Amino acid sequence: MPTPVLMPQMGESIAEGTIVRWMKKVGDAVDQDEPLFEISTDKVDAEIPAPAAGVLTEIKVKEGETVAVNSVVATIGGTSDVAGDEPQPEEPAAAGPSLETVVAPDGADASQARPSGTKGKERSSPLVRRIAREHNVDVAHIQGSGLGGRVTKHDILGYVGDQGSGIRGQGSATVPDPGSPIPDPRSRVEIKPLSVMRKKIAEHMVMSRRTSAHVHSVFHVNFSTVERIRQQKKADYESAGTRLTYMAFIAKAVAVALRRFPIVNASLDGDNIVYKKDINLGIAVALESGLIVPVIKHADELNLLGMSRAIADIAERARSKQLKPEEVHNGTFTITNPGQFGSQFGMPIINQPQVAILGVGTIEKRPVVVDDAIAIRTMAYLTLGYDHRLVDGATGDQFLSEIKKQIEDFDPGQV
Repeated sequence: MPTPVLMPQMGESIAEGTIVRWMKKVGDAVDQDEPLFEISTDKVDAEIPAPAAGVLTEIKVKEGETVAVNSVVATIGGTSDVAGDEPQPEEPAAAGPSLETVVAPDGADASQARPSGTKGKERSSPLVRRIAREHNVDVAHIQGSGLGGRVTKHDILGYVGDQGSGIRGQGSATVPDPGSPIPDPRSRVEIKPLSVMRKKIAEHMVMSRRTSAHVHSVFHVNFSTVERIRQQKKADYESAGTRLTYMAFIAKAVAVALRRFPIVNASLDGDNIVYKKDINLGIAVALESGLIVPVIKHADELNLLGMSRAIADIAERARSKQLKPEEVHNGTFTITNPGQFGSQFGMPIINQPQVAILGVGTIEKRPVVVDDAIAIRTMAYLTLGYDHRLVDGATGDQFLSEIKKQIEDFDPGQV
């Protein structure tokens, strides 16, 4: 029986994917779990394995095309089922409405496709309609960016915000682009379109800034104890097949702090706080084409060796495009490390629908005052970005203070 090949969902807020490359052509034999095609989303570029063994009998979506998750992109069957030698795009219904898919912000109801011509309740969720009533806005006047023109929470908040500043817009009510200047024909320029990942990252970051009231706190943290432990245990960890990095200590400290401050591990859904019982740490990994955030599930249950192995594993597979769909789902808190490139500290943007993110500055020896004397210590700045709608400044600072304490007083017995 023919097996359909589906576009996978590569993240909890991902609604579509773009096929970058087919690794097989129609008529080729494929083994189960053999890489079949490569996709790109705002969270990850990944090679997708074949769901079954057989022959690739049909390709429905060409390279470069974007389709909704769970769409059938190909078929695997027997040799007698081969449909042709060339990729065949899926033909849309002649009279059917066109559908559009987007990354929906937390709280937006974008799970169903709607005809683009529908109005009123069919074009918005109850949350969107409530916001519209509170601000005397007619939802029908907003061109939605959701599935089938559906008005999302992002759209209505952007529209309301722009009304307050005297701007009237369409869609998500962004400020009109004045347009790029025409390059001087004598200048040396190269123009390239944004990659799928880059475009989705841009959309996701702008949406996050509009959704969350960002506040940042910065602490100066002493890593001297951690550095001493690293040097003492370096050989033991290498013999166990991994490296003992600063990030493993930081992740352990974050997991402890999240258990003590559950509000920082929560999310906001309309007027409800969603407390997450699992601590799933997203570790941002820089790629040439962008940034992806694979997730370490149940991070608070790992010892330092397990954390070191988990971080090394997801980073390596992220760079080699070997992440599985479930490995970019359900993160509850994110750690990003611009310090690896020498940055003293940064002001990271929250990874929606989470409510906080930790930025790690460069870890280096610095002169500090200890008991009224100048001493050399291994120091770094840690920055916590948090959503002030849910996390107050006192809570954010207490949370970051707990991370500082866990790092500076790290128990060698945990190693």
